[in-house]
Amino acid sequence: MINPLLSIQNSPTTFLKPPFLFFNTKLQQLQEKQNKSNTLFIVETKSKRATTFSCLSISRKRRNSGVSESEETARYEQMGGGGISVLCGLGYWVQGSRCFPWLALNFHMVNTLGLQPSTLQLVQYSCLLPMVAKPLYGVLSDVLYIGSGRRVPYISIGVSLQVLAWGTMALFQGAREVLPSLIACALLSNLGASITEVAKDALVAEYGLRYRINGLQSYALMASAAGGVLGNLLGGYLLLRTPPKISFLVFTAVLSLQLLVSLSSKEESFGLPRRKETSSVVMSVKKQLSNLMEAIQEEDISQPMIWAVVSISMVPLLSGSVFCYQTQVLNLDPSVIGMSKVIGQVMLLCLTVVYDRYLKTLPMRPLIHIVQILYALSILLDYVLVKQINLGVGISNEVFVLCFSSLAEILAQFKILPFAVRLANMCPQGCEGSLTSFLASCLCLSQIVSAFLGVGLANVIGITSSNYSNLPSGIIVQSLAALVPLCFMHFVPMSEPVVEKGAKRGLSTRSRSSSRRVEKVVRQESVAYRRGRGSEEAQR
Repeated sequence: MINPLLSIQNSPTTFLKPPFLFFNTKLQQLQEKQNKSNTLFIVETKSKRATTFSCLSISRKRRNSGVSESEETARYEQMGGGGISVLCGLGYWVQGSRCFPWLALNFHMVNTLGLQPSTLQLVQYSCLLPMVAKPLYGVLSDVLYIGSGRRVPYISIGVSLQVLAWGTMALFQGAREVLPSLIACALLSNLGASITEVAKDALVAEYGLRYRINGLQSYALMASAAGGVLGNLLGGYLLLRTPPKISFLVFTAVLSLQLLVSLSSKEESFGLPRRKETSSVVMSVKKQLSNLMEAIQEEDISQPMIWAVVSISMVPLLSGSVFCYQTQVLNLDPSVIGMSKVIGQVMLLCLTVVYDRYLKTLPMRPLIHIVQILYALSILLDYVLVKQINLGVGISNEVFVLCFSSLAEILAQFKILPFAVRLANMCPQGCEGSLTSFLASCLCLSQIVSAFLGVGLANVIGITSSNYSNLPSGIIVQSLAALVPLCFMHFVPMSEPVVEKGAKRGLSTRSRSSSRRVEKVVRQESVAYRRGRGSEEAQR
């Protein structure tokens, strides 16, 4: 029920003159305290009964220089829609195709350097450490302009670092055959990739909020999956006919193309608002960190994020041991493993399309519950392969790996999509880079913890390059651990948050406190008025 005492306008907050004279002084004091850019939105209480005073929430409405929402949507293509599609579409495609040089690097470390399964997994996930610092890159991208932009220049810097890393491994033999130098190049590559990913994610989130385009993250995952399809196809083909350095060189050429596109892109053409720059960068960073802390303290943001992180970190990862088993015991060709990754990326692409069209409107908690159960069951497919049960039913190792090897990995990636969409929709204005990078950092840290747990489990049960007899037991432990997050599914919300149209996502703590104060004062005045009227009627 709309409150007759209040008027909702696009102009600064105003109050209609109420029929009760003693309200005037209190309402005028409240009006002076409100920010001029605030607008009152009426939010119905849980009860559907008509109430005199419903709960008030104060939301800040973004002003777009007098441009209406319909006009702003119609200007999508005119405000850099094509340019941002090329820049971010190519960026996510290259991000997905990073599996191509990493596949070659894994084979190089196993066949040329002769690493043990545990050492291989330890090197793989230790190189992800630069991605844990993503919140720092996100904060810098939010507050620090380089030239005339705060997103595109960071994309260019990140791509340049990747070109340097993979180019060095391709051209210099010592860089790829000496383990410390190889790790240094891999760390530099992941540093550049993390900076690029943070800037892209922030740009997509900011652009989606600006033009009210919901679910852009689904299309980003589609582009990444398409890159993974082509990357794994190319990787498997090249590894059969050329040494790994050729794969590094080809990927360096692809990164050079992305660098050329990012350098030719102008951030001003995207029509995004420019932040007010302050004289002190340190103060801006401190303020941005404070805003980030306020955002992640929201239960609607923190609880789903906690569940997503814990559900990954508590499952010991045995991917290095399984990879070595497939290449050293089953003697599978690189083309078979590469093609299995291709099929997995096609499955991820199909799942993303299905989610965007049909599953996005479903309650979030039951959807995640089903996906987690499927993930735990899909881990057991490695048990079937190691115990050679597939041969008993007439399925060869090559066919089984092609069809089922990547299923668990794909479900683990797909599980994150609803959380990413939710956080992007709730992201406060100006914190796009900080919040999305914080989520990415937490997920990356959880993967590292999961990998280290897997290394510890492999050492405890005695998995080595010459002894895989206890690998089935480790896979069973991994599958059971994947079922544990089902015990705290209450952290996952039932549905997507309902945000008032035109309201700012992610209200600050100060705004919510102000809302509660307004609600409390108006309710007190209502009670006082009813008491006054009751006493007057009694006297009559």
